[in-house]
Amino acid sequence: MGVNYGLNRVRFPAPVRVGAAVRATATIAEVSPVSGGVQLVAAVTVESDSGGKPVCVAETVSRLYQAADW
Repeated sequence: MGVNYGLNRVRFPAPVRVGAAVRATATIAEVSPVSGGVQLVAAVTVESDSGGKPVCVAETVSRLYQAADW
């Protein structure tokens, strides 16, 4: 089971132009044990096809759990 635990360091360095295509990339920055599972921090960058700066840079925090018997 995955749980969205929140966001860290969210920034919007540039606007998204009307009609622009966007793409997101994520890199696993940290994995640490928590009670019953792991906490995963991913660095996410969203870019626009108009170039220049990223339109969003953030760290997502997720908790992943595995149940013994579902």
